[in-house]
Amino acid sequence: MRIEYHRTLIADRVRNEAFRAALARVIRKGETVVADIGAGTGLLGLMAARLGAKEVFLYEVAEVAGVAEEILKRNKARNCHLMPCHSTEMQNPPRVDVVVSETLGNYPFEEHIIETMNDAIRRHLKCGGIVIPGRLAQYVAPVVTDRFHTELTAWERIGDGLDFTPAQEMSLNNIYVRTLTTGDLLDEGRSARKWDEIDFSVQNRSSRKGEVRWSPDAGTTVYAFATWWVAELVPGIELSTAPDAPRTHWEQLYFPLMRPVSVREGETIAISLRSRTSVSSGTDVAWTVIRHDRSGRVQERQAMDLSKGYLP
Repeated sequence: MRIEYHRTLIADRVRNEAFRAALARVIRKGETVVADIGAGTGLLGLMAARLGAKEVFLYEVAEVAGVAEEILKRNKARNCHLMPCHSTEMQNPPRVDVVVSETLGNYPFEEHIIETMNDAIRRHLKCGGIVIPGRLAQYVAPVVTDRFHTELTAWERIGDGLDFTPAQEMSLNNIYVRTLTTGDLLDEGRSARKWDEIDFSVQNRSSRKGEVRWSPDAGTTVYAFATWWVAELVPGIELSTAPDAPRTHWEQLYFPLMRPVSVREGETIAISLRSRTSVSSGTDVAWTVIRHDRSGRVQERQAMDLSKGYLP
């Protein structure tokens, strides 16, 4: 069990305050029943109880459930009930008014929140109930600075005439968690595009895909792409991992290119992103980048795949 990971969650005041505000918006004192799915050490469940929830059911399958049990006892949370299992495994779960699940990763779906929420709205949530988060959008922007590209291509600067190309290709077929600034992005991030959007209150596919493109006003070199997400917890309350948003324990994701792409004025650069997440097979992500000339002809294509970045 990595208790340090849970400490970073507790220390993330931006995250915690956003979820507390969302819960406060929907809990009716003495009436609302809440399910906290992926409860960790129990913070969100305890928040719900302190805000007046009638009952709170906390689902946690990892070893940290034992810590959560002790924390609930110390806080005399008698209306909090710990379920030491995954919510999808619970037989005949109690129906609740609100489902809250902070099982979001740097790539938002890597902890399988889609499958969790699909099951929650089908078996845990009362008709007309509320899920938190309610919606989530993913954004992408070209990276036009070389600082991370230089880091990842150290293989080609070993010297002595040595060729480590196979290792470099594996490095570049990976996704990296990095802290980017708006200065790293095309148009300082103003031209970021939404490539995926999801409404957690309905059934969703675990496979996601989207394609967006840019036509820069002036020539530029694109070294990679950055992605982030914005979650609407409830209407009017958002949580964002964008470079210009308040800092959280989450960061942006850096999608490398095998080689930088020089885009001339009038040309277009496009990226298509595809992902598939499941409890059984984990997370698979692929991204393809294409440069078109002014007439729309394909001039360059790079296809990257996370599966190529792992040793067999």
